[in-house]
Amino acid sequence: MTTTLRPEGPETPTAAGGRTRRWRILANGRPVGALRTTSTRHGSQFWGEISELEVFEGCGRGRGTFGALAAEEVLRGWDCTRVDVNVPEWAPVARSLAATLGYTERMRNLSKSLTTAPALPAGVTARPIDAAELPAWLDRAAEGYVVSLMGSGLSEEQARAKSLSDHRNVLPNGVDSPGVALRRLYGADGGPEPLGSLWVDLHLRDLPDGAPLAWVMVVEVSPAHRGRGHGRTLMLLAERECLAAGVRELGLNVFSGNDVAVRLYDSLGYRVTNRCYGKAL
Repeated sequence: MTTTLRPEGPETPTAAGGRTRRWRILANGRPVGALRTTSTRHGSQFWGEISELEVFEGCGRGRGTFGALAAEEVLRGWDCTRVDVNVPEWAPVARSLAATLGYTERMRNLSKSLTTAPALPAGVTARPIDAAELPAWLDRAAEGYVVSLMGSGLSEEQARAKSLSDHRNVLPNGVDSPGVALRRLYGADGGPEPLGSLWVDLHLRDLPDGAPLAWVMVVEVSPAHRGRGHGRTLMLLAERECLAAGVRELGLNVFSGNDVAVRLYDSLGYRVTNRCYGKAL
């Protein structure tokens, strides 16, 4: 039996300067699955993604493996230096396939449905990050993101390119950008040193049912105050900000090697929805 990959339609340019194309997986000329390949520019590099990979006939016959390997060859031909794939948590077979093909789990998407605004610990206060503080704070956040990306398996060049891409134009109007909460947490002593900081996008996108999804972009505890429960307080503050804005679904990314953060989010009721795997091409 001959398995092949055939384009379903033409390549389409993407807004990010890459391209995307959908393909059919054929067995002896008969459609048995489908996938999509997408490239995205990050600085001088292109990264690839395999999305929509499905086998709807003859599961267990290696057709998913064929599709993934064929997609990698397409992405190499598009000059991609790495490939990522996002796998839903409810798809253990796909997670096993990714591991078999040499993909490493880089990060997880988590989410939580919010109901009641949680109380904050006594004495702590939250204040907005002001316009004068924002540039230096964003620079530190971007640098911390680079370190986390490198820890997830990216080279320094790849990490800096992705950090620059992800942070460009994220706050076009600074602290007055609509739909964001930028906060610093201060202790009961009223001192000038913040305990940590928080950035929440209050409407990252709409969920399939039309409800808004908020996203924690940055949650950071100041180095001198770590290990004292302030990360939990910042997450409770994020939930309060969402509910005050009428948003009841909150999500975030956590890098897979950050065991402390993984345990914190689990204890707060966040559940894994997707896992991101990647490898170099």
